[in-house]
Amino acid sequence: MTMGDRFSGMDDIRAALADLPGPDAGAIADATARQAQLTKPAGSLGRLETLAIWYAGWRGDARPQVTRPQIAVFAANHGVAARSVSAYPAEVTVQMVANFQAGGAAINRLAETYGARIDVVALDLDRPTADFTESAAMTEAEFAAAMASGWAAVDPQAGLLVAGEMGIGNTTAAAAVAAGLFGGQAADWVGRGTGVAGPALAGKIATVEAGLARHRDALGDPLEVLRRLGGRELAAMAGAILAARHRRIPVLLDGFICTAAAAVLEAARPGALDHAEAGHLSAEGGHAALLERIGKTPLLSLGLRLGEGTGAVLALGVLQGAVACHSGMATFAEAGVSGA
Repeated sequence: MTMGDRFSGMDDIRAALADLPGPDAGAIADATARQAQLTKPAGSLGRLETLAIWYAGWRGDARPQVTRPQIAVFAANHGVAARSVSAYPAEVTVQMVANFQAGGAAINRLAETYGARIDVVALDLDRPTADFTESAAMTEAEFAAAMASGWAAVDPQAGLLVAGEMGIGNTTAAAAVAAGLFGGQAADWVGRGTGVAGPALAGKIATVEAGLARHRDALGDPLEVLRRLGGRELAAMAGAILAARHRRIPVLLDGFICTAAAAVLEAARPGALDHAEAGHLSAEGGHAALLERIGKTPLLSLGLRLGEGTGAVLALGVLQGAVACHSGMATFAEAGVSGA
């Protein structure tokens, strides 16, 4: 059994956060030295160079390949969706899970394009979380089970993880989590999500405000913020990202919802996301501020706000290019080219 399989409550999760492995310092040193010898002016590939070195360090290989990339899409339903915080009804979550499984969604096409495996994990879709304006979204047992589901979903042989999500109402939950972690007004974090505007957007902001007021006494504990204001898919993404850290699997973060889940780990244990890079900057309200809070600079900015892992999978192409250049280019000596 792995540590994640034994999550039974907050103490187990805190223990997993307390003992985090780091990257391979030798691989980083050797990859850095290799970059200096490749047939190009120093620094001419910009961020591709540092990205390749980052990847090499976490894979423990100075000349790595990006193998077996995995996309794990977690789906769950939210009690708060009954407050009309989304332009779509809650049954769309179940319908979209079927679409993922049938191969008809954007994430399926992108996974195929970049050679990634996709796993869809449905989390008690017939049992929404509690409305966080009335009580904690999840009990401790439910929260631990969702975290464990995320942990168990990660392929130990994966060379990269992308965590995606689906859940009507989850931009509301993510905004509440972000506000609970970092403060500010609810309106600073709430965006249009599936396209709400006008009175519906005002109602979404009011819902987040009510949730923050209801749980104000617990906002100093990042894990409690996620348990009380989040959802099963957010908890599962956090569990998956934590599992990836324990297995030294690099992670590309997706949009606002994924980043909110990941930010819980960073807030609970600074440095917990050193194995993660931000795949993209989404168009969802608050994402730029959230990335700033966790110290991540996105690889792409394409105006996306779909979720599912789509932006991170597009960034996988950037990582694949970075690693291909790093590991496959000739050195000056190999090519018979005079160095600087």
